[in-house]
Amino acid sequence: MKTPSIVLTALAVIWFGCGKMETASQSANTATADPYTFDSDKNFLTDFEPSNADGAINVVVEIPAGSNAKWEVTKPDGVLKWEFKKGKPRVVKYLPYPGNYGMVPRTLLPKELGGDGDPLDVIVLGPAVARGSVISARLVGVLRLLDGGEQDDKLLAVAQDSPLAGVHNLAELRSDFKGVLSIIETWFANYKGPGEMQANGFGDVDEAQQILRQSMKAYSTQQVAGASFFHTQPAF
Repeated sequence: MKTPSIVLTALAVIWFGCGKMETASQSANTATADPYTFDSDKNFLTDFEPSNADGAINVVVEIPAGSNAKWEVTKPDGVLKWEFKKGKPRVVKYLPYPGNYGMVPRTLLPKELGGDGDPLDVIVLGPAVARGSVISARLVGVLRLLDGGEQDDKLLAVAQDSPLAGVHNLAELRSDFKGVLSIIETWFANYKGPGEMQANGFGDVDEAQQILRQSMKAYSTQQVAGASFFHTQPAF
């Protein structure tokens, strides 16, 4: 993979509506007495459909564009919490996320299908939205990643109320918004530090849709079998 200048990644911070880098004190959730838990009466894993009638996917935003506090939806309770690492709330020690990062509800990509046993991860290109938002986005491709040698692909989507709303595939993204794919690939290849992540290019929208269908089917199969994967995975 060719690594573009770090200036490109900095431009992503500006382009996608990014703000200041978050610290532990800045990112505390003011909606609840617990600064490490997002206050909601919804189960983010099960209370939303994975897709809509128009073919768009629903994405639970765990990490808004422009922030770097590592929040995630936990299992089995479907609560959005700040991830802890070595006893401290985790903050990614790199430039802030260049898009809204989250997961698709009611999906599961098991390891036998090339996943990690969790719901699908998605990076949504567009202006920053609030943590805990559930937004509609159009799939345009998938970023192929290895994390410590294990497959950890990220679906790539565009927000429908953004300047990228007219993009339907990677070819259009490359031609109409030059540099965006390089920015995304560079960021994910480096945000965990040297040698941790390996980026292997992008798959097209058909590949992304196939991954989505497989993960929706896997989730439904688990529920029918009465062996919910949410009860077999750790919270963090």
